[in-house]
Amino acid sequence: MLDQHDLERYGYRQELARHLRFRDLLAYGLVYMVPIAPMAIFGSVYSGSGGMVALAYAIGVVALVFTAFSYAQMVRAFPMSGSVYNYAGRGISPPVGFLAGWVILLDYVLVPGLLYLVASVAMHATVPGVPVWGWLLGFVVVNTIVNSVGIRMTAVVTRVMLVGELLVLAVFLTIAGWALASGRGRFSWEAFYNSDMFTWSLVGGAVSIAVLSFLGFDGISMLAEETRDGARQIGRAMAAVLVLAGVLFIVQTWLAAMLVPNPAGLLTDGDQDGTAFYEAARVAGGGWLATLCAVATAIAWGLPNSMVAQVATSRLLYAMARDRQLPAFLAKVSARRNVPLNATLLTAVVSLALGLYMSFRADGITLLSSLINFGAMVAFLVLHVSVVVHYLIRRGSRNWWAHLLMPAVGFAVLAYVVVNANIAAQRLGLAWLALGVLVLGGLYATGRRPVLSGLAPVGPARHEMQRV
Repeated sequence: MLDQHDLERYGYRQELARHLRFRDLLAYGLVYMVPIAPMAIFGSVYSGSGGMVALAYAIGVVALVFTAFSYAQMVRAFPMSGSVYNYAGRGISPPVGFLAGWVILLDYVLVPGLLYLVASVAMHATVPGVPVWGWLLGFVVVNTIVNSVGIRMTAVVTRVMLVGELLVLAVFLTIAGWALASGRGRFSWEAFYNSDMFTWSLVGGAVSIAVLSFLGFDGISMLAEETRDGARQIGRAMAAVLVLAGVLFIVQTWLAAMLVPNPAGLLTDGDQDGTAFYEAARVAGGGWLATLCAVATAIAWGLPNSMVAQVATSRLLYAMARDRQLPAFLAKVSARRNVPLNATLLTAVVSLALGLYMSFRADGITLLSSLINFGAMVAFLVLHVSVVVHYLIRRGSRNWWAHLLMPAVGFAVLAYVVVNANIAAQRLGLAWLALGVLVLGGLYATGRRPVLSGLAPVGPARHEMQRV
């Protein structure tokens, strides 16, 4: 267990409450990833992969297992909040850390807004009497209240929500399996491989969409300063969540692919209204199962998933602010609740504004999804480089497997996915990165160049957090 004195070696005080155990981290990661996440984007991945939706998710698991391994290596070296921002900043250099944090902000800041928007649109379709903005506001308010109470309350609520999601998934898997055994649908392995459709670029593009379902396992690293059992538990939890969720994703998409009522139409026209999975559920069990899956997905994205996304985003803002790379008010910690309250509230405001704005754009959900995936994958690329630089070059490690081969393979796989990602996302993502370079130049020009506390261990904490 990392105690207060260990954290002070890096120039910080222990301000956040250490309440979380391995089971809490596991629940947090599963809720963030959402066990039923593929239900919302199944049609897009199906059409983008030429029907090989299970293969896209399987490749996604393999790609991100290497990333989870690199996270585990870096969180052991630097067991604190901030994720890639801290790992790149301390493993390579502070300016690189700033740019890595800036890029992953594209993921963390946009994710809650996307989740709220998707959930609100789906709930509006189910209950038309409540407008999209009404659902948005309700989701944001509920989650902000829970997260402001403290991390222990968040952990309790997310565990309850997780049980509900797993029950819905169990119902779908059972009925879908029974439907296929009864002759409905068509048993096939084409969701894993179809020689008539397969190309690496096709599948790579689909993986760049499917990876949205996996984002969240990395958010566990944001809780390094709120974990009772030390950095090793962070790495274990990330790997366990990724593998478990990956298996669930592959199984449910495989079953759904065999129950799609009009495969040719879905491949040709795409999933215009986002109902492809629910139509497959309708074939399996009727309208009630389709409605159950749709409502469960909306609630999962709008409440528990958005809740833990808000936690991760606020911790990233907090970590960058205490290093004076974002406004200082974001580093303030509530004395009563031991949470970064200002960062939590700002995340809520930005998510609400972003969700409302994007709700008026026809391509709002697609655009946000592409940008989030691009930001996350670029940050993961920097993470792999950080492992090599910190362990192999700086510390002279001769563990070639852990500190060279694993991150190198992870980098290569993700680089291929990034190259085959949506062109618009590439352009906007690179524009965001260019803006980050300008901001970094501004920090240097104003005498605030990025400096991370405790790059060489120090005695007493140099950075006292402001408390409110």
